[in-house]
Parts: sequence; C-alpha cells; structure tokens
Amino acid sequence: MSLEDYKQQPKVFAAFALPTLIWLLLFFVAPLGIIWLYSFGENVSLVDIETTWTFDNYARIFQPEILELLWRSVWIAGIATVICLIIAYPVALLIATASPNAKPWLLLLIMLPFWTNLLIRTYALLNILGTRGRINETLRWLWESANALLNRMGLEHLALLGDSFTPLKMLGTPSGVIFGIVYVSLPFAILPIYSSLERLDRSYLEASLDLGAGQWKTFWNVLLPLSAAGVVTAAIITFIPALGQFLTPDLLGRGQVDMIANVIERQFKRANDWPFGSALSLFLLYITFVLLAVRSFYDARRGSRS
Repeated sequence: MSLEDYKQQPKVFAAFALPTLIWLLLFFVAPLGIIWLYSFGENVSLVDIETTWTFDNYARIFQPEILELLWRSVWIAGIATVICLIIAYPVALLIATASPNAKPWLLLLIMLPFWTNLLIRTYALLNILGTRGRINETLRWLWESANALLNRMGLEHLALLGDSFTPLKMLGTPSGVIFGIVYVSLPFAILPIYSSLERLDRSYLEASLDLGAGQWKTFWNVLLPLSAAGVVTAAIITFIPALGQFLTPDLLGRGQVDMIANVIERQFKRANDWPFGSALSLFLLYITFVLLAVRSFYDARRGSRS
C-alpha cells in the first residue's frame, strides 16, 4: 500500500496512527507536561507542589555553582565527543571500504555493546580502571619487568624511579569519566559517519587522485567535506546523551566528578526539590532543541547550496 492509498483511505491511516499517538501522548507528552508545570512551581510541603508560575527555579540555574557544574558537564561531554569523532572516523571509513563479506561482521562488532546492559558495562570499567584494575596491573607488570631487566644487565642506576609502583588514579577523576563516556558513546559516533561514507559517490575521490591530489589533500578537501553531514550528526547525537550522562559519572566519578544529571537526580531523590530538578531537566531539553535546530539549519543551508 503506497502513501497515496493512505491519503485516499484516512480511516486506515488513523487506525495505524492512533495507537502510536496515544502511546506518545500518555508516556511522553503527558509526563513532559507535568515536569514543565513543576518547573514553574514551589514546594508547599514535603509531598505537594503548587504551580505558581514563578521563574525562580530557572533563575537558580544561573547561580555560580550551577553554571560551574554546567560548564564542567559541557566540557566533559565536548572532550568525549571530540575523542569519539577522532576514533570513529577512521573506523567508519574502514567499514565503508571493507569487502561486502566483511562489512556485516564489522558492523556486528560495533553493535555488540548494545547487547549488554549499560550498568554491567560500566561495572566492567570499574574492574579495568580501578587502582587494582587491569590497566594498573598491566603497568605494574611492565614496571617490574623493566626494572628486573635493568638489574640483570647491571644497570641498576637506570632503574625506574621509586621503590614501588604508584598506580594511576583514574576513578574519581575527569579523565576516568571521559574514558567511560567515550566507551559508551563510540558506537553512536561510528554509525552516522559510516552511513554518510557508505552513500558517498567515490568517483569524486578517484577524480581527485587522478588530477594529482595526494591522499591527504583528497581527504581534507574532498572526503571530509562530503561526509561533513555525517560528522555533524555524529557530533550531535554523541554530545547530547553525553551531556545528560548520569550512570557513568556516578560510578566512575565516585562523587568527585559530578555532571548536571547527577545534580538533577539529587534534587528529585535527596533534596526533594522537584521544581528545581524539573527546571534543570528542561534546561537540558532546551539545549537539545537548540542543537537540533542548528543541525536543521545546517541541512537547509547545505541543501540550498547543492
């Protein structure tokens, strides 16, 4: 049945659309509307919130400590997004240029992390990044092996400094949180770039190389601009979830590297300040809308040029 058939039979279209519409209204629009009302309210008791249409909750967002937290969240999410893009582009290019037989298996490797619960994957990172985790144990083994080799060669004076190995501190630091966000977000960066590269007309690349441009010039002047839409999409759908990350900074940050989502959680659970928590949540939603508007503007501008 084509789209024209649906237009000629609106009742059939309504029968298919109504369940989805009801679902969205009940479980998306209605809860979001309640949160929106709460953001203009005040606590009148421990369990009651009165909508007074005050903007005080939004004004509190611009307090110095909240702005500092927002800046930290944006900074961590931005660094993680840049790292994801740097890693994702060559991986996506490798998959896009792979043989037809190897391509499905490479895509499967990218999708495999989604088959495991995020909580389990994050706890696995605790085992990797901890003081006695796999990274530190590997570094300890390398340190001890290097010292033992130097001692056997009679080069004790060149032995590594320190009587004992000092493990790297990664948990409870911004670098550990960024590592966790990159690990979680990397597939979201790879897939849009791969999709853009897969649809690319490779005759442009062949023409550039035939006309004497080297591989680096072809990459910077031809390949990267033609796949810019995928890169922008990857940046947005990586940055937005990273900005609202809760579980990763909560577990890997150990309460020392809070992001904005951790503060929102405390407003609802511990501080019992639902109006302020609602305002913070919607503020992140407004940022999301702005980024999506920027993406739409970029698409419209790119379409007008082509």
